[in-house]
Amino acid sequence: MKIKSELRIKNYIPVSEPLITQRDKRELMKAIKSGWISSSGKYIENFEKNFSKYLGVKYSTTVSNGTAALEVALKSLDIKKGDEVIIPNFTIISNALAVIKVGATPKFIDCKINDWNMNYNEIEKKITKKTKVIIATHIYNFPCEIEKIQKLCKRKKLYLIEDAAEVLGLDFKKKKCGSFGDLSTFSFYSNKQVTTGEGGMISTNNKRLYEKCKNLKNLCFGKIDRFNHDDIGWNYRYTNLQAAIGFSQLKRINSIVKKKIEIGKRYYKNLKENKKILINPPINLNGHKNIYWVVGIVIKDKKIKAKKISMILKEYNIETRPFFFPMNKQKVFKKLKMNFDKEKLKNSYYISQHGLYLPSYLKLKKNQIDQICRVVNHVI
Repeated sequence: MKIKSELRIKNYIPVSEPLITQRDKRELMKAIKSGWISSSGKYIENFEKNFSKYLGVKYSTTVSNGTAALEVALKSLDIKKGDEVIIPNFTIISNALAVIKVGATPKFIDCKINDWNMNYNEIEKKITKKTKVIIATHIYNFPCEIEKIQKLCKRKKLYLIEDAAEVLGLDFKKKKCGSFGDLSTFSFYSNKQVTTGEGGMISTNNKRLYEKCKNLKNLCFGKIDRFNHDDIGWNYRYTNLQAAIGFSQLKRINSIVKKKIEIGKRYYKNLKENKKILINPPINLNGHKNIYWVVGIVIKDKKIKAKKISMILKEYNIETRPFFFPMNKQKVFKKLKMNFDKEKLKNSYYISQHGLYLPSYLKLKKNQIDQICRVVNHVI
């Protein structure tokens, strides 16, 4: 396609860019001056306490990243070889890696085509006597059917890990996403609502699991003889410096979520008439709000791949990201001789080939969104 020079954006627009405010920097400097720069300090304690209060749960413990949160959460449930864990097929690979690293087998659920979350109607069919856990991941923007999944877990006596890394700040029936699981996990990567560069959190109402997660993330030091370790754990600790930024950003989480929704609504207004793409509305069919963590679009024309569109948009100075690649088709699992490819999970594969997301960071200006939309409407 020939590039229309009059539509080309002058300054490159990245897909994501963190917003670190002066207040964030002041809190960080306080942490530095305190001398507590490693895995102890008041900011860690305050961040964890305030995070729990915000979610409406009893306990939270920081970890080094969202993937670590999933690994620690699974191991705290004593999941082992021979066990099965149900996860979305359309998700970040961290969900599957956490399962495989504890020796269990992932069972994949295809996503719905309209909101990209795993299809609740397919979950019960995959439950066997070996199933021990369901990891319910909220994907991109909308909550998954977490209340139904929670009830199913109780009925089947399964653990529920709620991966809310992408939806911090989103409500589901007047409760915060991340407050439904036996354990819930979060990420503070640079593109998340609250970012500390890297980092994660595990939240729960179960004191026993909370204590176990704290132990596992901290090398399982012995309770009597410190260096006589109780179990095989990890050094997945979080620093007081990171917590200072998280502590500061959590104070403005409501304004962050509000801004993300404003950005998403402007995209929707500009792109909703384009019949060649699917863009999620502010409220979906089940009445759930769209948090617009990312602004994703799916190309309806099967002949047009997202990869090609992404390359064209780059010529217009617009950076994009592809959608997740489905778990059952990951080449690393083929390499490990784990044959998941035979499963027909067509929705996951389709949106991975035809979906991409657009810039939606907090510093993005209205006129930049309008420019991006003009280009998208021209290219697709």
